[in-house]
Amino acid sequence: MDIDSGPKVMGDDGEFHATDDAVDLSHTPFEAWAALALFWALGGTVFYQFFTRYALNNSASWTEEIARYLLIGVVFVGASIGVARNNHIQVDLLYRYLPARACRALALLVDVLRIAFLGSMSVFTVQMMQKMGPLPMTIVDLPMNIVYSVVLFGFVVMTLRSIWVMKVHWQRGYSVLERPESHMDDR
Repeated sequence: MDIDSGPKVMGDDGEFHATDDAVDLSHTPFEAWAALALFWALGGTVFYQFFTRYALNNSASWTEEIARYLLIGVVFVGASIGVARNNHIQVDLLYRYLPARACRALALLVDVLRIAFLGSMSVFTVQMMQKMGPLPMTIVDLPMNIVYSVVLFGFVVMTLRSIWVMKVHWQRGYSVLERPESHMDDR
């Protein structure tokens, strides 16, 4: 392999001339921004806990509970990003050995079951929130339903994204399970 066959980063003047591609955040979904905000709030809370515990030697008691709830929010809101990109864990070995029609039917069933599961989790979360009522958090005097409303938001967005993923699969005639080399952006 010739060392000069790659991209040229060193100019004739001996200076380094590498440029980055422009960053385009216009395709970032709103739930990714929400997950990022929750993540930064989590980071700030953990830093405050670290600072009060080790620098001030007087740990703030509320930080551990709030950090736990923020982590729950990051997980459920962030999971919707994985649903939108259709890159959650999947087993596609069976699809290599089945006939094309069976693969298509099975992939459609997977899409329908994902929508049904996430939709039912949304309903169950609402039912749990109704039963809990104004039950407060352990240390902070706020209702626990704040945490569950973030979980509900994550489930609802995951359900809506699953419907969108199924629509994309239906329109293009195959899913990622049938063609693992494809992506959601391949349309």
